[in-house]
Amino acid sequence: MAERSTAAVDVADNSGDEPLTAKADQTTSDGVAQNRERETDSEEAQGSGGTESPGKASPPELHSGHKLARRYRLEECVTRLDGFSSWRAMDEKLRRAVGVHLLPADHPRARSVLAAARSSALLGDPRFVQVLDAVEENDLVYVVHEWLPDATELTALLASGPLEVHEAYQMVSQVSQAMAAAHREGLAHLKLTPGALLRTSSGQWRIRGLAVNAALRGISSDTPQRSDTEAIGALLYASLTQRWPYENDAYGLSGLPKGVGLIAPDQVRAGVHRGLSELAMRALANDGATASRHESPCTTPEELVKAISEMPRIRPPEPAFTAPPEYQRTTYQQGTYGRQSARPGVTQPVPSPPPPLQSRTGKALKWAVSALLIAALGLGSWQLADALMDHDKSDDTKKTQTTDGNDKTGNKTKPVKPIAIKGAQEYYPDGKPQHPSDVKLTYDGDSTTYWRTYSYNGGPTLAPFKQGVGIVYDLGSAQSLSAASIGLNYGGNHTTVSLYATDSMSSSTPIGSMKKIADAETSGRQLKISADKAVETRYVVVWITAAPYSGKDQYSGAGYKQAITDVKFTG
Repeated sequence: MAERSTAAVDVADNSGDEPLTAKADQTTSDGVAQNRERETDSEEAQGSGGTESPGKASPPELHSGHKLARRYRLEECVTRLDGFSSWRAMDEKLRRAVGVHLLPADHPRARSVLAAARSSALLGDPRFVQVLDAVEENDLVYVVHEWLPDATELTALLASGPLEVHEAYQMVSQVSQAMAAAHREGLAHLKLTPGALLRTSSGQWRIRGLAVNAALRGISSDTPQRSDTEAIGALLYASLTQRWPYENDAYGLSGLPKGVGLIAPDQVRAGVHRGLSELAMRALANDGATASRHESPCTTPEELVKAISEMPRIRPPEPAFTAPPEYQRTTYQQGTYGRQSARPGVTQPVPSPPPPLQSRTGKALKWAVSALLIAALGLGSWQLADALMDHDKSDDTKKTQTTDGNDKTGNKTKPVKPIAIKGAQEYYPDGKPQHPSDVKLTYDGDSTTYWRTYSYNGGPTLAPFKQGVGIVYDLGSAQSLSAASIGLNYGGNHTTVSLYATDSMSSSTPIGSMKKIADAETSGRQLKISADKAVETRYVVVWITAAPYSGKDQYSGAGYKQAITDVKFTG
């Protein structure tokens, strides 16, 4: 009988019950994948792995629209590396999005992936992203799992800063409890990274890839509980400091300075919660150099859960309410003009109105006053008009002509002229397009649609792996171009965009032979580019050479990427 994989079975040290994995298939253990593609749409291709050599099996030739089991329609490939691929797909039977891992049936890790998937499915814990199906058919092995479009990766949350104290406390509490439950049933994760944690819109944390992610990469461990506990400590460390607790940069986070070793989170960033800082150090493998040397290190998720329960509970922050501005009372409000404010408890007498002029004498007096007012208004208007006419005549005699066609002091600003876009196509001189069919979405007038690049591991500057990505626009005829406004979908780090004038829409024209119009850089989602001097051209290339880091979303994985929502040219 073949030896069972430690990525999926027999990882609990003190469980009295039979592990769930004992009910799943048995398979052989593999090493750890090392050869990774650099250009990918998945966070899973960015983490640090192990030391094995890749398998000999090649990934199956599949494409968008391919259907598995007459049910799962593949829509977008988000990972392709080491002989397997991962897809966003549509379950046409239940009309919902799902994720699918695919690999050839003769892949050296196919058996262990199936065993890990079936073991994870038997757990049925809602704190984990659920495995929905694990099948081998037509020379393919595929694993179907939940897809959570409303959830956000921890990678994306940390891109904007460390987590709030209560949020970090909730994360480490929920993840530790979930992993303790998994280890009691004989399951380990072994690939807990910021990309494996998802926060739902309700504030709950979900863990994806239990046993399966490690099996896909052939990762195993002699001490699985210690490995997962250290991974939880690294996640807490990153959540408190926005730094990765090792010297190497990873998952969009900067590592610690080289040569200083592992230092406590509250020494990395001011204001870090002391109890959570000590907890992170107790979970990390640091040769006993914990923040509190009197506390023993935590080596299993169960011990981590116990340590959290002994901490004082961290309460959520009080909601902040903005006080409305104080009501400003004016003296023109009805009933307050010329009247002193009443003292509390004192009833002010209401003055009785004077009797109206209802007598015959009163009516005559009203008519007389009205006639006088009309006469005064007429006389005043006549005198005013006469004075104005005399003033205009005197000004006419004193005026001199000062208007000159070459008057340089006049404020004559040339109006901005919008330039209509007649067509566009993707510009890819290296022969590797991004998403050519979506180019038209950049000038359709809808800011919710966009053309996007792939996600890259290196950045923000895409070179030397890729010199840039871009789109060439047709203005219909030669136009005097002086500025561009570009709407972007992702902010953060920085985006660098250049405008070039070219003589055709062909991608065979090298960027070096084009005339550069202008360039600009931004860390936001709106970029304005202005040229020092207008350039006459019909074709314009929008060329992106640097893109910000952003987390995984429903269309692409975490990495350095950008998307263009709107492009407008002016002359």
